[in-house]
Amino acid sequence: MARRSKGRAIDGILLLNKPQGISSNKALQQAKGIYFAQKAGHTGALDPLATGMLPICFGEATKFTQFLLDTDKTYVVRAKLGERTTTSDSDGEVVETRDVSVTREQLAEQIASFLGESDQYPSMYSALKYQGQPLYKYAREGIEVPRKCRKINVFSLTLDEFDEANNEVQMTAHVSKGTYIRTIVDDLGEKLGCGAHVIMLHRSAVGHYPSEKMVTLEQLEEKLQQAKADDVAPSSYLDELLLPMDTALVDLPVIEITQEQGVAFSHGQTVVIGKPVPDGVVKVMADGVFIGTGERHKDGHLKSKRGLSNQLPE
Repeated sequence: MARRSKGRAIDGILLLNKPQGISSNKALQQAKGIYFAQKAGHTGALDPLATGMLPICFGEATKFTQFLLDTDKTYVVRAKLGERTTTSDSDGEVVETRDVSVTREQLAEQIASFLGESDQYPSMYSALKYQGQPLYKYAREGIEVPRKCRKINVFSLTLDEFDEANNEVQMTAHVSKGTYIRTIVDDLGEKLGCGAHVIMLHRSAVGHYPSEKMVTLEQLEEKLQQAKADDVAPSSYLDELLLPMDTALVDLPVIEITQEQGVAFSHGQTVVIGKPVPDGVVKVMADGVFIGTGERHKDGHLKSKRGLSNQLPE
């Protein structure tokens, strides 16, 4: 006999405001436990130091996590000038201390230099590994080792505050996927000649999702306890916080089909829709119901890419 999954089947996206001091996986497991969900996954880890938006996909929404992983992100970051650390943030050891002699004009000029597309290399003072050893160990010995670069795009990087008395800088960064904010801060410190590391990092947005939709673990726990006090199912209070799973796909073209076509689509059949299917992935709606993603078959018709068979009757 097949083993039954523990928890309830629930589909949707929760915008969790991850607290400082725990891993993204631990935050995920706590949220999953509160919802008593069978299946859940997060979309882009935040370091324990970092706080902010961690979209958690429940159930069928886990099929579309890649779209949130691939989207742009917005961060508020605070940096300490004058010190470099092993991890480029305050969780690491200080490996270098330098005097700070920076004007606001110099700071603004160097911040502006990060705008646009570039190749980003992880800092030699990071904990990323090369041949089994952290890069910072090589750096301490004065050894430069190869590091894999990635194409990034900094859409905007604004100077929000410059606390000259404490040598602290706060910025807001809107960046493409895969951008290391810690590396931007470390590189900024080197451009300024004084070194720098992250002391606060908050992800305020993932793609189009706004910060006001975020909820904390404490708020979820309060909802759970209130449901118990009111002697109602926790889902009555918790599930209203979930966003529809297709909100992860707002940038995709939409193909509308009939419910009959939707049943065929959900069974993996190619559907003739009588109009051109765009290149790439499309969002498929059957009589207004989201039933999955599709793509153009070699014959020009619509074929299923990730279907949601539970959205339509047999």
